Amino acid sequence: MNHPDGRVHILIVEDEGILALGLEDTLLQDGYQVAGIADNGPEAMALLKENPVDLVLLDIHIKGDWDGIETARQIRAIKDIPFIYLTAFADEATVNRAKDTFPAAYLTKPYQPANLRIAIEMALHQFAFRKSTTEAKVIPLNKPVEKDKTNPSAETILAINDAIFVKQNYRFLKIVLTDILLLEADSNFTYIYTRENKFILRCALQHVLEKINLPQLIRVHRSFAVNLQHLETFNDSFIVIGKHEVPLGRNYKEEFFKNFNFL
Repeated sequence: MNHPDGRVHILIVEDEGILALGLEDTLLQDGYQVAGIADNGPEAMALLKENPVDLVLLDIHIKGDWDGIETARQIRAIKDIPFIYLTAFADEATVNRAKDTFPAAYLTKPYQPANLRIAIEMALHQFAFRKSTTEAKVIPLNKPVEKDKTNPSAETILAINDAIFVKQNYRFLKIVLTDILLLEADSNFTYIYTRENKFILRCALQHVLEKINLPQLIRVHRSFAVNLQHLETFNDSFIVIGKHEVPLGRNYKEEFFKNFNFL
């Protein structure tokens, strides 16, 4: 889904108000967007249908006819997204029921913010990798067990459907592919520009281009690649994308003009 703020949207399902607000504060401090707070299963389903949601935090023991595990089953029936259980109960029967729903993580209360942060990052990472093995349109950009041998310090890029997640500091931020305006190389770093944000990756430009599955994103200069969908004007020397003026390199002109039909 297209999130203009570029953040991961998380739904909280927790029926203890103070705990729910504490979770919300923790997530907001970590740079995530809270898609909503529900205290029962049907309300969670309604919020899921009305709002963009990338991940769900579920308390197992919530009020109503559905507990958290049944709520997870209902969510899975309409949307394949990762979810994390938060619970004060760790008895064998509960754990076994929870395992049958294949959660991304299972955290016992009281949770530690650092552990929650790690669980969220791992959930997004594992979900992207799992999706890549079942859906041809999802490209596994960095498998968790492999490093890019040509650039071992390259930062992780995750792909889910029509978006990527890039790690900025200690959290993953979502970038919808069609929102990308251009890429700019700066030594061994690459800047990704959207209309609202600027992201930095510890990767060479060519490395990023090879990993992003966006045919409209083409190289126009040794230091720049642009998304043709956002092209506004150009001449033999430069290209305008949004508020950015990008040089059109001599060695890239022929390939650039091949993208147009001359009438």
